[in-house]
Amino acid sequence: MARPLDGPRLEPRGGRVTALVALLHGYGANGDDLIALGEAWRQRLPEAAFVAPNAPNMIPGMYGALQWFPLTLRDPSEYWRGVVSAQPTLDRFLDAELSRYRVEPERLVLVGFSQGTMMALHAGLRRPRAPAGIVAYSGLLAGPEQLAGIRARPPVLLVHGEEDDLIPVEALHAAREALAEAGLAVEWHVRPGLGHGIDPAGQWMAGHFIAEALRGTSPA
Repeated sequence: MARPLDGPRLEPRGGRVTALVALLHGYGANGDDLIALGEAWRQRLPEAAFVAPNAPNMIPGMYGALQWFPLTLRDPSEYWRGVVSAQPTLDRFLDAELSRYRVEPERLVLVGFSQGTMMALHAGLRRPRAPAGIVAYSGLLAGPEQLAGIRARPPVLLVHGEEDDLIPVEALHAAREALAEAGLAVEWHVRPGLGHGIDPAGQWMAGHFIAEALRGTSPA
């Protein structure tokens, strides 16, 4: 059952918003799962608003568990169909949030985890105006063979656990190679001993990356 996108938000304590960070959660989670990243990054990003939309589809039989698109086969064709089908809903939400905060599209940062990473990479590379950056935790690039027609080439940070048994770390290497070949600036880190998750070091790296990416753009 699909639902309109909405979710928890954090706004700057000072009131002035000059950037928007959208946090896209993984399969079976919801926006509450990632909004704490905004709390961790607030000091470094004092004029950023954070929003963690709840994915539009419930997972049957799993109370409170959401998905950006169904996963049954878990193969490349399903990933590609899924991100393509979910992109318009995510784009409408991002456009509405940018309008809400009066933030320019170049001051948008997308942060994804797992299935949310698939969405962040897919949508972020196809925005009419390139976002400031994309952070991709523990996910994969859907449709790497489809990058010839991308519209945007923002800097990308890939972070993955070395011991991830849900999405193997090889997905990071496949993504970085495809993105670099498509002309994107890619930074990547493999976290030793980490499974399918985000550790403090990966959290710090992303905060630094986002601050640097936004420093390269000018607020309105």
